[in-house]
Amino acid sequence: MYIANEKRYDKMIYRRCGKSGLKLPAVSLGLWKNFGHNGCFANMEEMVHTAFNLGITHFDLANNYGNPYNGSAEENFGRILADMRQYRDEMCISTKAGYEMWAGPYGDRNGSRKYLTASLDQSLKRMGLEYVDIFYHHVFDPNTPLEETALALNYIIRRGKALYVGISNYNSEQTAEISAIFRELHTPFIVNQPSYSMLNRWIEDDGLDEYAREHGIGLAVFSPLYQGFLTNRYLEGVPKDSRVGKGDTWIGEQLDDQMNKRLNALNKIAERRGQTLSQMALSWVLHNSAVTTVLIGASRPSQIIENAACIEKLDFTAEELDEIKALI
Repeated sequence: MYIANEKRYDKMIYRRCGKSGLKLPAVSLGLWKNFGHNGCFANMEEMVHTAFNLGITHFDLANNYGNPYNGSAEENFGRILADMRQYRDEMCISTKAGYEMWAGPYGDRNGSRKYLTASLDQSLKRMGLEYVDIFYHHVFDPNTPLEETALALNYIIRRGKALYVGISNYNSEQTAEISAIFRELHTPFIVNQPSYSMLNRWIEDDGLDEYAREHGIGLAVFSPLYQGFLTNRYLEGVPKDSRVGKGDTWIGEQLDDQMNKRLNALNKIAERRGQTLSQMALSWVLHNSAVTTVLIGASRPSQIIENAACIEKLDFTAEELDEIKALI
């Protein structure tokens, strides 16, 4: 039976999510990759245990995680939870719905009340939970009235199936529009989950981070390492067992000679700071005051240990920030 590390809360930093009362760890664990049907369960279990022992209390999933078998990540996480049930109230568990999930018009990509309600019921069953802490609409749906999506999420809250709601992959304009509806409904909307990294700064150009700061919405950032680019994996080429080497990413063609030079230059800055490239990349994201937490992925426990250590050096000098800015 799993027994958690008694000192798990000694080092981790916890940040309030927007203006809500919910605190999230600066580093959270996302289960998008390596927790699905084809993964090694013992490794998955060790990664979750490792994360929790480090004070990582937030675990982020979605209904379609676990390709090629949608839902298998939630199923595996539910199996892991079965041996950690005594720690449920120390965890913040989130899941999402919005992308294609099951056959037919009601499980296709959308934000309808029918899809969101049914999907969460399925997710709760897979994980063996009565509720999730945060339930997200996973992607903006231009074909469903935004009021319907907001009402569906509000309905889920009223049923007691989620404590808070969030949105993901919404830009600032879309966020502002649904926020206004949530305010009228008094829905506990607290977080947006966008992609953001040194190599993907769209939330700055769009103004989403500024909107989140001004309106008390937390940002839970995914792909902060740009699908592995901002690690030591590609400093000397493309390993065959990497995501780019296996063709498991749609941004692989960006890894050209110019990108390689940028990554190596960034790595030199990280070395001067006493960090790995991935640690510095995470610290840089967390340096944005709009960001509540970074969602890291992992294929083995050692990656979680390495990346969680980013919290030890979150400050940057003005010179470091200028040098990084010139490169990115």
